[in-house]
Amino acid sequence: MLRRHTDHQEIEKPRRFVGDTGALNQCNEVIMQARPILFNAESVRAILDGRKTQTRRQVNAWMACNFDEPRGQDDVLAGYPFVETEDGYVSALKLCPFGKPGDFLYVREAFAKVPRTAYAQSTGVTKIINPEDEYQAAIFRAGWERCKPGSWVPSIHMPRWASRLTLEITDVRVERLQEIGEEDALAEGAPEHDNHGLPYGDSRTAFICLWDSVYFNSGKGWGANPWVWVAEFRAHHCNVDVLLSEREGD
Repeated sequence: MLRRHTDHQEIEKPRRFVGDTGALNQCNEVIMQARPILFNAESVRAILDGRKTQTRRQVNAWMACNFDEPRGQDDVLAGYPFVETEDGYVSALKLCPFGKPGDFLYVREAFAKVPRTAYAQSTGVTKIINPEDEYQAAIFRAGWERCKPGSWVPSIHMPRWASRLTLEITDVRVERLQEIGEEDALAEGAPEHDNHGLPYGDSRTAFICLWDSVYFNSGKGWGANPWVWVAEFRAHHCNVDVLLSEREGD
């Protein structure tokens, strides 16, 4: 968070930016109550274990370059940073690809399609049955401790019916990466030990190392301090359409 002092009581007009409002229109016009989100096996395990209740994703470059940054907590509460679009000035939160509190994200992860009867006598195997093909099921790479079932399908190709985890958004915000504190880093579910089995010492250090392992070589590591979307969520261990059906029936 920038530490510039301000005594103004009214929100100053954001700097001008007229950009593509496709993301905003898409966000406002989406009728579906759920969106997909990709996670690797390590993050999926952390969600399953209840260790991960937050996720951070980089803000789109065209938007981040034109943010009118907050100059204090009052600005943050007022919805800063702002972006000007063809529809006028809007809070960046209205462009959040996660949606808003109360919306759902269904997790896409590496998986494999198998016959429904596969692993019928095995314990601890999670399967999701294809509602359009009762003879087909999905199993999941995260937590798999048996022989490899052929080839794992990358998470990007997981169909909605195969998702076993649904995240209910409880809060969204946008902030600089380095604003993360120890409590939030713990909620990110970063591992306690490095690849050599040595402890990181604290959750924030663990998160920094995890972030840099993914983004450092692309120039978007911890030192770059990029703008990030932050989504806090409550995990439901079931398919998104099952959950939505239950909610509609309440």
